[in-house]
Amino acid sequence: MRTASQDDACEVTCVHPEAVARARAGLPDAACVEDATTLLKIIADPTRFRILSALNAEELCVCDLSAVVGISESAVSHQLRLLRAHRLVAFRKEGRVAYYRLLDQHINGLIGGAVDHVRE
Repeated sequence: MRTASQDDACEVTCVHPEAVARARAGLPDAACVEDATTLLKIIADPTRFRILSALNAEELCVCDLSAVVGISESAVSHQLRLLRAHRLVAFRKEGRVAYYRLLDQHINGLIGGAVDHVRE
């Protein structure tokens, strides 16, 4: 009787050198892999993902984000500092109010794509 792990593995050993070469050529360098996985780890936190999802809809101030996410303004500010340090969000001041937005379309696409993927 075959197990599930046997069903999803090759039944024979046969390496396809051309395919391996193309795949290796497409791999990002080590520094890029490190930076990309760090980015994904930052986004993977549920609170930060909720903040980013809210900002994917529109620009919001810290007070609004606190109300949307359901955590204190202090906790939101802490998370926003981390997100800014990793170049995921930017802010602008209007008087004494700080409005945050996603830094660029790459982040919009990453958040939107993740949500779309799990909803399928």
